[in-house]
Amino acid sequence: MTTFPATALPFDAEEILARLMRWSACESPTFDAAAVNRMMDMAARDLALLGARIDRIPGRMGLGDCVRARFPHPAGDAAPGILVLAHLDTVHPVGTLTKLPIRREGNKCYGPGIQDMKGGTVLAVEAMRQILAAGMATHLPVTFLLTSDEEIGSPSTRDIIEAEASRNRFVLVPEPARPDGGVVTGRYAIARFNLKTTGRPSHAGARLAEGRSALREMGRQSVAVEDMTTEDCPVSVGVIHGGQWVNCVSTTCEAESLSMAKRQEDLDAGVQKMLALRSNANDVTLEVTRGVTRPVWEPDAKGMALYDQARAIANAIGFDINPQSAGGGSDGNFTGAMGVTTLDGLGVQGALAHTLEEHVLVDSLVPRAKLLAGLMTTLA
Repeated sequence: MTTFPATALPFDAEEILARLMRWSACESPTFDAAAVNRMMDMAARDLALLGARIDRIPGRMGLGDCVRARFPHPAGDAAPGILVLAHLDTVHPVGTLTKLPIRREGNKCYGPGIQDMKGGTVLAVEAMRQILAAGMATHLPVTFLLTSDEEIGSPSTRDIIEAEASRNRFVLVPEPARPDGGVVTGRYAIARFNLKTTGRPSHAGARLAEGRSALREMGRQSVAVEDMTTEDCPVSVGVIHGGQWVNCVSTTCEAESLSMAKRQEDLDAGVQKMLALRSNANDVTLEVTRGVTRPVWEPDAKGMALYDQARAIANAIGFDINPQSAGGGSDGNFTGAMGVTTLDGLGVQGALAHTLEEHVLVDSLVPRAKLLAGLMTTLA
């Protein structure tokens, strides 16, 4: 059996967990730029202490900054290398710690964003820490790109992600592992939509019949949207905002919808259905616009060769990984669709991401960190 020296590095689960708990305790919901930037400060400091050169990329669209960390390498900055691509924004609003406190219960450790995806990002940092401490060399330069808006489709960072990926040979994405510990070699296409209904106001008590409710029509449209769901292209409505006064018939209502498909042609058909929606109510208009989109990322020969290398490393550590296409999107959609060799799902094992029971499995920390270290030191 082939041996991989990096898998013998002295990783310690308790040390990794301590850092992960500290990161998870720094709440960083996407829409709170100041909170995300506090998390970026913490990550940038940890990476700078390892000797990385830190570049802070200012946020836009009212969202947080990005951090790029380049590690010194004899080949220089211009040489194509390894990009570790991760996001530090979460779906949990500030204050979630009161409902989802950082706590360990046996083999599980709970916390906001601890699985998606601070866990995997910490593992990648720890892999680099151990490589450097051992005086080991990587064949290729290693760059970390930490982004701020993945949870909303990366509208402000896609250009940065694609620009950085184009300068590298490999992209490693430490998103959470699949439920069975497998990794991701492809992801479904995803499209988001913004819906807006506009009605006519009136006093809800004195002149109810004179009004035309935007909320009521959005309710109808929400049912119609979810009824579009097929096995090949599920559709859902996840956000609705409307009305301002309970004693007024609502004038406007806005909603956000999402659809995904394994094949681009199925998503394209779903997009056309969404854009063809029309209002069924008199004097109420409906506007549907397409939001951010993640392209389909299909497995290819280069990606599967990278998976084979990862599997050999995992087998040497003592576990196996299966290749899977995943329904949830990630920034790997962009790099994989570009044709840059990408492997995703390299992060921690755990469950219930985006809920108040989000957790990681402590016994997955060391094996998964070793896997990342093995890839960083053998890719060439």
